[in-house]
Amino acid sequence: MRQFIERYERLEAEKADIADQQKEVMAEAKGRGYDTKILRKVISLRKRDADDIAEEEAVLELYKEALGMR
Repeated sequence: MRQFIERYERLEAEKADIADQQKEVMAEAKGRGYDTKILRKVISLRKRDADDIAEEEAVLELYKEALGMR
């Protein structure tokens, strides 16, 4: 049991280190003038299937048109 707990604790520490590194990357990007909110959106889009993204964008455009937002 101790080994599982210690292994889990090591993974938690690694996860915290990675999160800190990700924050540093975003801070550097922001310092160079990039919009970090948009960068995060692009990162999330890159994880998704292209067909899924296209379908979502098509529905979004349809809804915007229905609301006169175009």
